[in-house]
Amino acid sequence: MGRPVPWALGLLLSLLILAEAGRNFRLLRQQVLRAREVQAMKETVSRRRLLPGPGPWRAPSEGSLRQPLDHFDRQERGVFNQRFWINEEFWHRPAGPVFLYVGGESSLSQFAVLSGHHMEMARKHGALAVALEHRFYGASINPDGLRDTSLRFLSSQQALADLASFHLFVTQKYNLTRNNTWICFGGSYPGSLAAWFRLKFPHLVFAAVASSAPVRAQLDFTGYNRVVAASLSDPVVGGSAQCREAVAQAFSTMDQRLQAGRLAELEKDFHSCGPLTEPEDRGELASNLADIFMGAVQYNDEGFQGGSVAKLCSIMNNTGLGSPYQRLIAVNNGFLESMALPCMENSHQRALAELRSANLTLSGVGERQWYFQTCTEFGYYQTCEDASCPFSRLLTLSAQLGLCSQVFGIGPERVGEAVTFTNEYYGADRPKASRILFVNGDIDPWHALSVLKNQSRSELAILINGTSHCANMNPSKPSDPLPLVLARERIEYHVGDWLRLARKEPSAP
Repeated sequence: MGRPVPWALGLLLSLLILAEAGRNFRLLRQQVLRAREVQAMKETVSRRRLLPGPGPWRAPSEGSLRQPLDHFDRQERGVFNQRFWINEEFWHRPAGPVFLYVGGESSLSQFAVLSGHHMEMARKHGALAVALEHRFYGASINPDGLRDTSLRFLSSQQALADLASFHLFVTQKYNLTRNNTWICFGGSYPGSLAAWFRLKFPHLVFAAVASSAPVRAQLDFTGYNRVVAASLSDPVVGGSAQCREAVAQAFSTMDQRLQAGRLAELEKDFHSCGPLTEPEDRGELASNLADIFMGAVQYNDEGFQGGSVAKLCSIMNNTGLGSPYQRLIAVNNGFLESMALPCMENSHQRALAELRSANLTLSGVGERQWYFQTCTEFGYYQTCEDASCPFSRLLTLSAQLGLCSQVFGIGPERVGEAVTFTNEYYGADRPKASRILFVNGDIDPWHALSVLKNQSRSELAILINGTSHCANMNPSKPSDPLPLVLARERIEYHVGDWLRLARKEPSAP
């Protein structure tokens, strides 16, 4: 029986350290990242144990590539080091394909080239697996990278140019030719980048699988909570109309108590870390509570123990716990206990301080960087100002746009202009590209901004019933639901078909 390799044990220990307390959705995202990496580590170690012989295993190589801060202005002399990983384990030299895993709004690790459905396909097709961390996230950032003057170099356009530069680096390192077919993979924002890399650099990458990719930028993303509401009502994932109604009643009661000034009662009921002194603190409370349900829908049983639609709805439908408002208290208590949090941090001033901080964090999600990108490119602000939303009416567009102004000095009009430009530049949800496969789960709120129907014979879409955000990218498991299994089979078919086409037409654009 094999032994776990030391780097795996060390990484496991680091992944089990709890993140610093903050906004609830940020905590959920961090928790999902940790859980996925721990699962990837377990899968990798288990696979190594099954291999015959005691021979040493060659871990993926990690390196850094010197990149210009500005690819589009060669008079700008600034540079940064961008981290990458390469796994040669399955590569059929010299003509095997190259599978590129695109990094996004969080740090990347070696598991990007060790685990996941794309790596199952890499093993099958003899691919060289490479991954590039996104500029200004993880370790791919200069010490002054989070300052306002440096963030101007953070954009999806610069990120695509980074990928082109990395393509050249790998090509030269391994003496690749046009016979080495490149296919890129990404999920969520990196899913958009994967699609856009194929769109803007078709001579470099032959095809792309874009999972849960919100390619349509949107200022007021009301559709997010419409999907959340529909998912809370969906029996396929354990929801029901009664659950959605109970959630709506609970938040309506909370709003009424906020308006009535019953703040001390709310602070006690929801274990607020401090008093709800400012009006914005009350918005933080409303947002934190909504985050629990949003996270359960988006990640469905990945975010925290009990964090699935079915488990939350079992609480919200339990009349033995009292009124819907009292059931909401029970949901929050369960969340705090599961996340090992003593209280809920609702201070708006603390939220501002965290977003304004230029101190580097080389792991996890880059919150300051990502909020900057929402202000300068994408919007994506999840609001609750229409009748279909089951949460608090304090979740307004103006409140979220206010953060762009307060943190970065970017006014609402400029944010709207940036969103419009992004859609003009990339084509929104009609990009008019070729050989891109858009894969989405129908309970994932982000699917509302993706491509859901075939756009052409080679720009195709798969919508998976009952699955959440980027579910198809995870390693295959015996417990996977049938729609997910069938979707992966379709993905594998298209990847194989692209590779067959490339062999027939090596010069195809």
